[in-house]
Amino acid sequence: QVQLVESGGGLVQAGGSLRLSCAASGRTFNYYTMGWFRQAPGKEREFVAAISRSGSITYYADSVKGRFTISRDNAKKTVYLQMSSLKPEDTAVYYCAADQNAGARSTNSYEYDYWGQGTQVTVSS
Repeated sequence: QVQLVESGGGLVQAGGSLRLSCAASGRTFNYYTMGWFRQAPGKEREFVAAISRSGSITYYADSVKGRFTISRDNAKKTVYLQMSSLKPEDTAVYYCAADQNAGARSTNSYEYDYWGQGTQVTVSS
C-alpha cells in the first residue's frame, strides 16, 4: 500500500507557475506508476499527466502538453507537477494517484488504486 499527500497548490495569476508535490509513504514507491488528475467544479475528474516507475516515460493530456512537466524522485518518494503558463481553465483540485499495474499511458482514473486528498489550484484572470 501507499499513502499520498499533495502540496503546493494555491492562487496564481494567469501566466504564472506553480509546482505541486506528492509525497508517498511506504518502501516500494518505485513500483508504482504515478499520475496527476484534476477536477474542476461541476466537471468530471480528468487526466493531466503520468510517469512510469523509472521516470523514463511521461505522458500528458493535450490540454497541458508543453506547459506542464511531471517528474519523480524515487529516493525522496515524491512526484512533482511543474505547471507553467497557467490559464484560468487550469483551476481545479489536483490529485496524485498511484498504481502498480498502470502503464505510463494510463489515463483513466479507474486504473489507479491509490489517491491523495487533493490540493486546490486557482488561476485568476
